[in-house]
Amino acid sequence: MKFLLNHQETGRLRFRKLEHSDFEIWMELFKDEQTTKLLGMSEFKNAEECCEKWFEWTFHRYENDLGGQNALICKETNQLVGQCGLLVRNVENKFELEIAYSILPNFRKMGFALESAKKCKEFAFENNFHDRLISMIFPENENSKKVAAKNGMIFNKK
Repeated sequence: MKFLLNHQETGRLRFRKLEHSDFEIWMELFKDEQTTKLLGMSEFKNAEECCEKWFEWTFHRYENDLGGQNALICKETNQLVGQCGLLVRNVENKFELEIAYSILPNFRKMGFALESAKKCKEFAFENNFHDRLISMIFPENENSKKVAAKNGMIFNKK
């Protein structure tokens, strides 16, 4: 589990592994059709099914040392505000490491995505995990593209 940011912190956030008890809170993310679409999860019937798949994928990553998004806990309120982490990807038969982030609707536009993404970048390079990082973003996801750009990433359309 070397790619997880467990016990890492930023000024406002604490990183920890996603827990089964986070399910009900995290399901809020998928109640918005636009968010579900931007996360590539439109094929699932409803918010609960999306959340079940998300948790299944996340725990599979944890168990197989493929990184995964950590839960982001606001240090001031102790609330779950989103998830962010490093994901191991195979892109065109090459090892890549992705910074991925998702913020719950009530906590967007507060800088949590950028703050956590910067921490992931710093953590990855401090630990020499890879010589570059990627973020795979749907072209319509303007907010995520802005976060990536502010985190020093450049657009590369493939």
